[in-house]
Amino acid sequence: MWTEHDNALTRTFRFPDFKVAFAFMTAVAAEAERQNHHPWWSNVYDTVEFRLYTHDAGNTVTKRDHRLAEAIDRLAAEHGAS
Repeated sequence: MWTEHDNALTRTFRFPDFKVAFAFMTAVAAEAERQNHHPWWSNVYDTVEFRLYTHDAGNTVTKRDHRLAEAIDRLAAEHGAS
């Protein structure tokens, strides 16, 4: 579940292994590019962590962040996130 903390939506996803995590990140990159809204993220082995906020709105959470979070959730489910 996404949580709002320090003016950002945050969430961590775990995958079966690095290869699946990387495939998920590739799918998210394509979606972020389509939405023209690029996340802060980090990846260590099977774990991908996100912080979503909108720079143009003063580094706060906006509808754009929620829209991208929904897309990320769909992609995570498709890639077997836990």
